[in-house]
Amino acid sequence: MDTAYPREDPRAPATRKPDGATHTALTLGEPRSQLPRDHMIWSIFSTLYLNLCCFGFLALAHSIKARDQKVAGDLEAARRLGSRAKCYNILAAMWTLVPPLLLLALVVTGALHLSRLAKGSAAFFSTKFDDADYD
Repeated sequence: MDTAYPREDPRAPATRKPDGATHTALTLGEPRSQLPRDHMIWSIFSTLYLNLCCFGFLALAHSIKARDQKVAGDLEAARRLGSRAKCYNILAAMWTLVPPLLLLALVVTGALHLSRLAKGSAAFFSTKFDDADYD
């Protein structure tokens, strides 16, 4: 059963106005603190991708620690470890995305530069010289 959204309490008494209409009483109190995220799935995929410097493995270790702290009830430590796992996951993603993109940019710019050089050298070799130039 999905309990992700708040439901009305069926045991709460409905108060009636004198004209017969019902209204809902709203109690304001301390907001519920959300459970910290441990980024476990993201860490597993970062680890399986096998990036350099083992950032994915570090993220997975911190995710596991964050989940353990969350189960133990230490939400502040779980929040801190989850934040570290997120940072390591971001580093792992950048470390795996930036070098191939940089290499692709270098190959494209190198190919463009070589094509311009080839056009210039082809014009050089097709030039006809006079015999008087070699005397």
